[in-house]
Amino acid sequence: MKLLTITATATTLVLILTTLSLWLPQAAPDTEKLSPYECGFDPLGTARLPFSMRFFLVAILFLLFDLEIALLLPTPWASNSMHPAQALTYMTIIIAMLALGLVYEWTQGGLDWAEYGG
Repeated sequence: MKLLTITATATTLVLILTTLSLWLPQAAPDTEKLSPYECGFDPLGTARLPFSMRFFLVAILFLLFDLEIALLLPTPWASNSMHPAQALTYMTIIIAMLALGLVYEWTQGGLDWAEYGG
């Protein structure tokens, strides 16, 4: 009996949601949404334009720092392990490496957009 109730409820919910999606007005796509490029590049221009090195550098920096932050995610569980002092040491090393990398990029001008007109 319980399975029949769950099945009937799920079927009813699916039918209601399907009816609502057909009944509600559809969003009319504009020319920007229909264009093959939504990233700011001109789709009608030449495809061989030089790629912005600044944009590439920021993308690589984001990936690098994002991966290093992902290394910090399991640290709450590591601090509950048998050797919390060792886990704290590893966390401190990772955060120090992140901070040093950020300071290095900052001093090298990797974060100065106005200088390159980007």
